[in-house]
Amino acid sequence: MTEQTSLWQDESQSADFAELCSALYEREIIHLADADSKSVQLIQGRLKSLPHYIKRTAHMMLQCQTPLDLDIQNASWSAKQATHMPLTGQDIEQVNHWYLSQPLKHGLVVPVVENTHIVLDSIDRIDSENHRFRTNLHGWFSLTDECENVDENKRLLKPTKRVMTAACAGHCWLNDRKAHPIIPSLRELLLSCAINWRNFKQPLIF
Repeated sequence: MTEQTSLWQDESQSADFAELCSALYEREIIHLADADSKSVQLIQGRLKSLPHYIKRTAHMMLQCQTPLDLDIQNASWSAKQATHMPLTGQDIEQVNHWYLSQPLKHGLVVPVVENTHIVLDSIDRIDSENHRFRTNLHGWFSLTDECENVDENKRLLKPTKRVMTAACAGHCWLNDRKAHPIIPSLRELLLSCAINWRNFKQPLIF
């Protein structure tokens, strides 16, 4: 009976994996077709690497421990959206204090506001002497100089459950009202699987 149950679970997961991959492929192909790129080599390179990243993302989405609901058909996370963007307790001083209260680690997933929504990024370089760090996509963030953290196009936030949920699910707000969610990029979906929901200060190794 145990073997039969295990077999059913394997078949179910295999079907979910295939459906996730299919949805991810469809989305990424459309994205590449719409990309404003004149470099054939660039497009070819991205197409060659696509199978690896799609399979890895689909596998991680099925395996990771998260409070979010997985939408298999759309290859995305779903969760109830807050009425307003969750920025309570996200003043510059509070954000800086959160990051300065710990030894920062490479690979830590961090949230960044991009106008109408919150996106995921990760730390790839740490400058402890100058109390700053660099993220893979958004560049440098200073934890001491307020002038470097006031750009609303890339405002750093501290991770909280509400903030990370909004980022993972692509929640969007326009004129302080709920708007149609966006689909996080393939890179963000992979980062969403590296979030340690029990301790946002500790990155998961995957």
